[in-house]
This record gives sequence, structure tokens and C-alpha cells, in this order.
Amino acid sequence: MAVACVITAALTLLPLSRHEGGSAGEGPVGSAAATVPVRAEACTDPEASLPPSAADGPGIAKIKARGKLVAGVDQNSYRWGYRNPYSGELEGFDIDLVRALAKDILGDPNAVIFRAIPTNQRIAALESERVDVVVRTMTINCKRLEQVSFSTAYFETGQQILAPKDSPITGYDGSLKGRRVCSGEGTTAYEALEKKSYGAIFKDEFDGTERDADRLTVPNQLDCLVRLQLGEVDAVLTDNALGAGQAAQDPAVALKGAGPFTTEYYGVAAKKGADDLVARVNKVLVDYRAGGKDSAWMVSYRKWLAAGLPGITAPPDPKYRSE
Repeated sequence: MAVACVITAALTLLPLSRHEGGSAGEGPVGSAAATVPVRAEACTDPEASLPPSAADGPGIAKIKARGKLVAGVDQNSYRWGYRNPYSGELEGFDIDLVRALAKDILGDPNAVIFRAIPTNQRIAALESERVDVVVRTMTINCKRLEQVSFSTAYFETGQQILAPKDSPITGYDGSLKGRRVCSGEGTTAYEALEKKSYGAIFKDEFDGTERDADRLTVPNQLDCLVRLQLGEVDAVLTDNALGAGQAAQDPAVALKGAGPFTTEYYGVAAKKGADDLVARVNKVLVDYRAGGKDSAWMVSYRKWLAAGLPGITAPPDPKYRSE
């Protein structure tokens, strides 16, 4: 398999600072819509977010004073957030969205400091204020809402098995019995396996400790594809949106089964309580979705994702909560 395509996964922990004077060594940084009542003590509809607003608050003020938006991204997820090997520039669907945020807040799509963060450090990066936002194929759910705040949904996805094309594994089913299945630490894929594994082997012997071998549960989701290519695991459980990009990287693997067995939504994450920033992101997303087939969202989808995820005709509709 094409190991060289994804060997850059080892670089994920490196900070990014390629754009307009941004320094990764800087310190902390400060369609139709449904309105859904949500009580603070009960998470019944996690995709319901704050109503959009262009008002400036303390979070937006910090970004404007700095003159840069600091975004936590991936640099190894093909078509979502990856470094173009020819130009050296970050590209992908998530990167386009980051630039749209920077353009709205700062008037310049290049006024961004990109910081590469592994899958299992997305929440920590926000809590420590190393980034303003995380735009990194991050699923909105109730558990994560206890730690961070989310925008409205900007992409619909779901969990699906990725395995070699010639593998006897047929999907998220009994064919996984006795098979080694890799997933990212802290991901909804790992949570799905905890609920129902079909007899798959998916936990390292010392999972979550310093002795964890990071073979079946890995800090960065793309590491699973490397493990699969090296024959160290038999399959990967991941979002089908990410799996489609990995199948494009390596033609020897494919998504298995009729389709995803869960329905999940990606959102832009911000530090818990950063309400002005979340409302501003939601305002940007309103504009990003507008325009039907000519919307910025659809243009980015056709450029990056349509080849691997065909048939999508519109972004998910936003949901807003009432206080």
C-alpha cells in the first residue's frame, strides 16, 4: 500500500506558522433554521447552537487586537486539512472554512495562524487557549459540549469501516470478530466500539496509560491508516468523510458496508463560554451556506469532497437554541 502517502502523520505535532507573520510559538489566545429550546442541565439536541450575530464581544476583540485568527487544524487529512506536497500550503475543506472565518472577522482570509493538533488534543488546545477555534472534522455531541462550545453543524458524516479491498471484512458487523480494529483516541469511533465491537479487538493492553503502545487506539486518527498499511491492524473505524479521503490516498483500501451506521455532524469548536465567537462563527456559516449550488460551501465541497463523497446537494441546515 501507499505508505508514503500518509507517512506525514508523524508531523502532526508540529506547529504551523506559514501565513503572514504568524508564529506558532506565541502564547495563549484568548438555508432554513430550526429553533430548539435547550436547558443547560439537559443536552437533548447537541447540534442546536447560539443564534448568529455579528456583534463584537471579548473573544472577537482579542482576535482583532492580535490581528490573527488562531485555528487548530489537521495537516494530514487528505481533502480536509493537509499540506500540499508541491506548494507546501495547507489545503482542504476545513481550511477553506477557516479562511472564511478570518475574512469575516479580520477582513483577510490569510490572517490566520494555523496550529496542527492531534485528534486527542483538540479539546485541550481550546481549554489551554492555544487556539481560538478548532476546525478539524470534530463531531458535535453532548459529552464534548460539557467541555467546549460548538457552532451549528457544517457537515454531516457517520462511522464506517475502512479495510483493504480484498479483506473478508464486510462492514461494521460480525465479520469484525477477532479482527484488530484501530480508532483515534477520544473519537466517536472509539465510543462506538465500546458500545458494540462485534468481537473486534480494539483496545491496547495499557490503553490510556504511559505504557499504551498506541497501536489500536492512536493519538491522531490518520495513524490508523499507517497501521493498516503496515499490517498491524485489520481495519479502521472512522468517519466516512475521513475514510473517503484515506481511500483516495491509498487505492488498496475501501469503505466497507452499505454506508455509515451513525449520523454525526461536524462543528467549529471554541472554548466553553466563548459565546460571542460562537455566534460570529454561526453568522459566517449563514453566509457560507447561502447561494444554493453556487454557495461557498458547495464550491468547496465540489473542489475537495465530491469525488469521494458524491451526491451531496446542500450543507446541513442549522439549528439554533432559544434561551
